[in-house]
Amino acid sequence: MKGLSRDRLWSITVLLPSILLLAVFIYGFIGRTVYVSLTDWGNDPAQALAEHPIIRWVGFANYADLFTGFLQGRFRQELVNTIFFTVFFILGCLGLGLGLALILDRNPKGEGLWRTIFLFPMSLSFIVTGTIWRWMLQPQGGINRLFGRDNGGFEWLSSTNSIWKVDWNKLPLLTAAVVALVLAVIAIRAARSGNRTRTLVAAACAALLLAWALFVGPNLKLLPAPELHGFNLALIGIVLSAVWQMSGYTMALYLAGLRGIPEELREAGRVDGANEIGMYRYVVFPLLAPITLSAMIILGHISLKIFDLVYAMTGPDNSYTSVPALNMYLTSFRQNQFALGAAIGTILLILVAFVIVPYLVSAFRTEEGHA
Repeated sequence: MKGLSRDRLWSITVLLPSILLLAVFIYGFIGRTVYVSLTDWGNDPAQALAEHPIIRWVGFANYADLFTGFLQGRFRQELVNTIFFTVFFILGCLGLGLGLALILDRNPKGEGLWRTIFLFPMSLSFIVTGTIWRWMLQPQGGINRLFGRDNGGFEWLSSTNSIWKVDWNKLPLLTAAVVALVLAVIAIRAARSGNRTRTLVAAACAALLLAWALFVGPNLKLLPAPELHGFNLALIGIVLSAVWQMSGYTMALYLAGLRGIPEELREAGRVDGANEIGMYRYVVFPLLAPITLSAMIILGHISLKIFDLVYAMTGPDNSYTSVPALNMYLTSFRQNQFALGAAIGTILLILVAFVIVPYLVSAFRTEEGHA
């Protein structure tokens, strides 16, 4: 017992500095940011950089201003940009990475060289990648000149045309519908696993949200007039550059997963009569599902807080390609509106938490099950 107590005391002593640093510089700063977002610090320019500023508590006024304020249309467009960027970025990285991994899994000649070439973009910073692709996507040079369109060509980074526009007033309706769909999927999976309580709770919540979306949501207006936001075509260039840089990462994950599949499973599939397509559909791809989930979590985390790539490619003042992290920087350090910038940062934290926390909970439950 004495040895055990001594070991425990030594472990606590070793971990204590790290715990204190995390408590102060991570969670302490997060708490401070949330607190500042609930004040009016910076709304009065005379008080923003004062030695002893007068800061008043305003509650959720900054958040309400971001989502319903007349002057915050840029932020709302940035949220829409982030959603589209995240979807296309994840799909592009997963699709291209899986394709490259399948090619390398067949052991082509010069596999080591090809693997190095595909992984090389990942070693670059987003600033370098953004600078390179900004040169390549100039309207009168780069790719446009390569295809003989040197008199303008496609406006890769400067287009102001948008597609798939949606009225911002429909945000509550769309959010309720998406959450109801997720809850319905959870209820179906719980029913298949035999968890009756979780099935009933998830199904009841999904039904309530769906009923709210049908009867209350259409009458709820965030703004007095329609405000359309959509996918701006200038984001295509940013998506291409981001996929180019991170697809090598997903390739490495998928290649490791493919090389880790026992040959006996492939042989068993062939014995059961599976052809090459059936082999991938029923044997290989299901075994790669955990890798796909991990890659989606990491890529989603990167896309939600993207900043440097957008800054390098289109600058800080192009509202058509801007993202919330860039707006947070401008609001906090150019306009000195610290409370509003803290509110944007808190919203980003919540979005990242929606992606990370369910994955961590699932991972911890899996580890407890194995234990």
